[in-house]
Amino acid sequence: MHYYSTKRQAPNVSFREGVVKSLPPDNGLYFPEYIPNLSKIYGSQDMDLQTLAFETLKPFVFPDIPKAVLGNIVEETFDFEIPLVPVADNIHSLELFHGPTYAFKDVGARFLARCLGFFNRQENKEITILVATSGDTGAVASGFLGVEGVKVVILYPKGKVSGLQEKQLTTLGQNIIALEIEGDFDQCQSLVKEAFLDDELNHNLALSSANSINIARWIPQSIYFGWSCFQGLETTNLNISVPSGNYGNLAAGLLAKRMGAPIKHFTAASNANDVVPRYLETGDFQPRNTITTYANAMDVGNPSNFPRILALHDGSYDKIQRNLNGFRLSDEQILKAISECWQRNKYLLDPHGAIGYKACQNSPRATHIFLETAHPCKFDPVIRKVLPDYVLPEFTQELMRKSKTSIEMEAHFDSFKEYLLQ
Repeated sequence: MHYYSTKRQAPNVSFREGVVKSLPPDNGLYFPEYIPNLSKIYGSQDMDLQTLAFETLKPFVFPDIPKAVLGNIVEETFDFEIPLVPVADNIHSLELFHGPTYAFKDVGARFLARCLGFFNRQENKEITILVATSGDTGAVASGFLGVEGVKVVILYPKGKVSGLQEKQLTTLGQNIIALEIEGDFDQCQSLVKEAFLDDELNHNLALSSANSINIARWIPQSIYFGWSCFQGLETTNLNISVPSGNYGNLAAGLLAKRMGAPIKHFTAASNANDVVPRYLETGDFQPRNTITTYANAMDVGNPSNFPRILALHDGSYDKIQRNLNGFRLSDEQILKAISECWQRNKYLLDPHGAIGYKACQNSPRATHIFLETAHPCKFDPVIRKVLPDYVLPEFTQELMRKSKTSIEMEAHFDSFKEYLLQ
């Protein structure tokens, strides 16, 4: 498999080159040269998660990752459950928070870390991973912790992440460095993108990214969408609601559909940062300044993965509209949805899952799945607005007692570049 840039102004690359480089020199995104047809796999009646992961990933990574190595990587990555839990009539939650950092990114981040670890065994140069986060990227820090020959620099917006999220980013030490940026997520993401386009940095450092712009973060996320189709639900009218910020998750779901997963329709479930829902209504993609919301992992005003959504539909607005609709909730509505679901169903949503859950109520005749992308404990200040007596689970207590270590930095590229070169 080779990968091209969505801007078509850069050479095609192998899987290995795409993972290590992360971003093409023309500032596009890497995209597979063809979409494998996995209809026979999705038509199987009996498939476990690791087998599905192996069969899905094989055409994307071969020959750069041998089958035996891929098998080991899959076993280590998909070593936790991804259950589908009934919540209400025809509404189910795909719980993606049963990994080590209680978030969906445990899948992509750990797969990427193991791919880079394998590639780096044959190199003598340290790889520097740059990753911007709107809050919920503890999985990246955890996934790369102690990986030999890899240094991870995480940029997060100061004062815009929850206490538990910040602890997951700033307490690991070793090869994990947290930069606390005076700005919002879009500014953090802009610094990372600018670094990949800087000749001096790329001459002196081997840079890569663990954001969803990286193909090894993005592609494995398609697996749990396919996995949801093996859970015994009626799939002739299956709709999946995807809480969306940077749109890597939704693009992965659309990739699964293109590969043959029996998913009829998707909903882009958004907070006030509703760039894509507005595009779906008007045909006009207009990034805006980021708005801070209770669903902070989705506070993205210029979603990076939108070009992949375009590529999956051959750039056709009409095709996108046939597969996708938009939905948005305000902060007040998020709190109301959490309260409603708890009172009616005794199911506790996180703020992002709350938007996904509420979107499912728009078309009651369908079978609905929403992604519960993180454990509610990661957003405890918001949960306490609805349930004042909410107590963090016992499994978080040791983490919360650890001391934070971060480097404060203004959102200026010159300062960031100077730090990386020192």
